[in-house]
Amino acid sequence: MAHRATLGTVGESLRSGHRLVALALLVGLSPPQAQAHDPDVYGGLFRTHDAGANWALITPGVFASGALALAASPLDPNHLLLATDSGAWRSRNGGRDWEAEAPDVLAGPAFAVAFDVGGDRALLAGAAALFRHDGERWRPISMPSGAAPARALVAGASPGRVYLAGRSGLYRSDDWGRSWISVGATLRAEHVDQVVVRGSPDDVYAVAGGTLWSSSDAGRTWRLRGDSFAGGIEAIGFDPSDPAGVWAAAGGQTLYSPRPGAAWGIVGTALPENLARARALAISGSTILVATDRGLFRSSNAGNRWDPPRENLPAHLIAGVLVPDPRRPATLFAGFSPKSYEELRQQLSKPGVVAAASAPRYGSTVLVLAGLLAFGLIAGVLIFSRARSAARAGRPSIGGAAQ
Repeated sequence: MAHRATLGTVGESLRSGHRLVALALLVGLSPPQAQAHDPDVYGGLFRTHDAGANWALITPGVFASGALALAASPLDPNHLLLATDSGAWRSRNGGRDWEAEAPDVLAGPAFAVAFDVGGDRALLAGAAALFRHDGERWRPISMPSGAAPARALVAGASPGRVYLAGRSGLYRSDDWGRSWISVGATLRAEHVDQVVVRGSPDDVYAVAGGTLWSSSDAGRTWRLRGDSFAGGIEAIGFDPSDPAGVWAAAGGQTLYSPRPGAAWGIVGTALPENLARARALAISGSTILVATDRGLFRSSNAGNRWDPPRENLPAHLIAGVLVPDPRRPATLFAGFSPKSYEELRQQLSKPGVVAAASAPRYGSTVLVLAGLLAFGLIAGVLIFSRARSAARAGRPSIGGAAQ
């Protein structure tokens, strides 16, 4: 009976230890409590169905994160890949629901994403590596020297073709990232700020060093598009209904060039923030959206008057993402981030940071092993404590005889 009583005491100890471990694991595994969204602090991803008149926050997860890049599948515009400063996410219903993407290979920020023109393959750029998805899982692939972290990944019109604007240089792959060739030597700039591909075969536009270049042969040869503009071209955009014209932003003004080689003309009035630097444009008829490092600006009358900032949009954060739905022009996605590409890159340049961000993620496995270890330690301590107390009280311990 004494033995059974002691075993019952030990079982009680084990059960107590198990409860403590379960509680510890529950606390460790539970996501942080969602807090009220403050767009001026957190940024995130927003969606509009009326060309920017109204916006809804669709940031994935239980916390708001800096949105760095977004890609929509050419086959299904509701299939989205989102790169953020805390990883990558995938949605198959237009942003209503999200799931973490590539958690086994990606740690740290995801800088760029792209779908192949067929929609069945994808590329993802991390801090120091590039990953390819062929329908099963993400695998690391080669990346041009000096290109990490990527500034942009843009799919071409031909299957397998993709352009990579790197930390330095511009590159093209015709086999979906298996090999790369440099196509940016003519652009006379250390890096390319923006790449846009229109039509088939590829008409490629690149903003580099404050100038706009275009190529009609997939980057093999380039020519300047339009004359120079004071302060330099910062970003470009296109109206889907206007195949020849190109829009641009420079020095707080919006510009328009009606055909290749034509001069730029100023459109409308200056942006409300005269120090804002543009990063992307979207045009639909008389509606102009300009994403800048001081927020998102909208005009519904061709720039003659700029609308007041939307209350639920970040007012002074970097708007680096402005992606239209490929099939519904009035639907657009805008992404905001507290940190710029350069700030994140400098942060990652600290010793050991890139290596840690590039290492595979084994978060779930580590948590499970840590939980088992904690269970063993707690159970051992409790058993030892109960056995010691039993010995002092004159009760037999496991394997012992009654005194």
